[in-house]
Amino acid sequence: MARITSSLNARRAAQLLVDAVLVALAFFLAFLFRFDSGIPVRYEDLFTGTLAFVVIGKLVVFALFGLYHKRWRFIDQKDFESIGKAVVASSLLLVGAMFLLSPSETDPPRGVIALDFLLTLALVGGSRFLVRSIVERPYKLSGTKGSREVLIVGAGNGGQLVASEFRKNPGLRTVPVCFVDDDPRMRGMRVGGLKVEGSTDDLARILDDAEPDEVVIAIPSAPGILRQKVVTACRKRGIPVRTLPTVFELISGGVELARQVREVQVEDVLGREPVRVEIDRVGAYVTGETVLVTGAGGSIGSELCRQISRVRPAKLILLDNGENALFEIRREISDVRHFHDVVAVLADCKDATRMTEVFQEHEPSIVFHAAAYKHVPLMEENPVEAVRNNAVATRIVAAAAAKSGAKRFVLISTDKAVSPATVMGASKALAEWAVEAATHRWPGTRFTTVRFGNVLGSSGSVVPIFRRQIEAGGPVTVTDPEMTRYFMTIPEAVQLIIRAGDLATGAAVYVLEMGEPVKIIDLARNMIRLSGHEPDGDIAVEVVGRRPGEKLHEELFNPDERPQPSPAEKIQVAQREPLDPAWVEDVFGRVENAVYDDDAAGLAAVVAELSLERAAAAPR
Repeated sequence: MARITSSLNARRAAQLLVDAVLVALAFFLAFLFRFDSGIPVRYEDLFTGTLAFVVIGKLVVFALFGLYHKRWRFIDQKDFESIGKAVVASSLLLVGAMFLLSPSETDPPRGVIALDFLLTLALVGGSRFLVRSIVERPYKLSGTKGSREVLIVGAGNGGQLVASEFRKNPGLRTVPVCFVDDDPRMRGMRVGGLKVEGSTDDLARILDDAEPDEVVIAIPSAPGILRQKVVTACRKRGIPVRTLPTVFELISGGVELARQVREVQVEDVLGREPVRVEIDRVGAYVTGETVLVTGAGGSIGSELCRQISRVRPAKLILLDNGENALFEIRREISDVRHFHDVVAVLADCKDATRMTEVFQEHEPSIVFHAAAYKHVPLMEENPVEAVRNNAVATRIVAAAAAKSGAKRFVLISTDKAVSPATVMGASKALAEWAVEAATHRWPGTRFTTVRFGNVLGSSGSVVPIFRRQIEAGGPVTVTDPEMTRYFMTIPEAVQLIIRAGDLATGAAVYVLEMGEPVKIIDLARNMIRLSGHEPDGDIAVEVVGRRPGEKLHEELFNPDERPQPSPAEKIQVAQREPLDPAWVEDVFGRVENAVYDDDAAGLAAVVAELSLERAAAAPR
């Protein structure tokens, strides 16, 4: 630490010394240029008498404007703006002081004042620009043997940062050649020394002219349609494409963007607008609270823990029955994200006694229940355990939360709970009903359900399956060529879950807007192309037929539910008449009897009757 402090002080002292010399030089040259035949004696006395005052005064103003908080090699446009403001402020203050303090016959000439301002601005700003140019000079010389020429899509802040990182890191052996940007105002302009050759509509022509070795998409918030357009144009020419991390990845990652550039993934080209939520604002209700997340080691649960830790709860309790997953997420939250008010609880949500102990010990005020089994075929083979874990356990956790005084309880549900055709879907529908019934039984807790479709990259998603099949050389198996599914990235879904948790009122079911459904066969073909292969050529796509209970198209609302807007963007409310709590209690009585008796046939009979009974249970 002492060495770092010493280095900072030495750097700042050197910057102050250089600026002192430049300010003094500007003041002297202002007098020299003003008087062609030599400086009159009375103004020589004014110069020598005020030089120290001018230099010290301007350096103080420069320091107040933060000109010595940054290495000159990293100076950017905003720093040059600060330099301009600092020079203007220092000139005005010092000129005013000189006019007030000096005798009227030796007032500084206005020409000297103007020249001093211009020369100070030129020398102070120019010195920094010179240092940055010298540091970035290796970039201009790096186009040697083995260097790759890169075309950058996006001439905004992201593109400029990527180009700058390439310049500062000649070891990357990457040379930007030009920009492409859809802003018509930037066409033909030079940004950071690179020309903006046109828009993405002109990409085919620009690629043919520039012949880059690689293309980098440098727009973290770029929609999938734009990324798909770039990938398609480059694929036709055999040019690899990489991309900046998304907004969510940048939030969690470092600052060296050029080193974070990664391959384009299927999530990047879905063709839907990414959801962006200010988590610090919408998750403010979590700050200072004790928060418990069940299923904390799973795909949704772990992302909930990451994002909740950002808004600084008083304590974050991670609950999971998987030892390794729980260990990894606890280590990440404490060691990587530096949030230390975290407790890892190894427990099973199906164990009512253990849940009561956990909730009484920690008394969480907010509960996110993400623990669930999700693999449809596996749940078909194990129906009793599916209902025990997804439905009965939800009822157990909801009761424990309410009895311990929790203020909010949020159930993470799925579109498969809508008109369920599988055991997994039926178990999640039962979980939704359990939460609705809990609202009537424990009105002191605000219960809510958040329902959404598939999330990319989760353990139950088709994407990891397709990826493994592609790595194995195929075939990639699709159950039906017409099958569609809704998709959303895990961070997007979790941000909206946290937002919906703040809306919780009266057992409402909030449904995340998932965009347009995606054809699974199109998803498979896109993934094959992104891997550098051609579908049905290099890697086969096989249609294997639908599995039992598998729907052709998933829905987000039941037939008796009406989509209604909520106060939050991208979140709707599934409005319907409430279920009869007595009926829900009767259903769970029968379901739990079958589960605890391990009666798969009896459970199947109960579940089969539920859809008809549910319609009759809704008050008219």
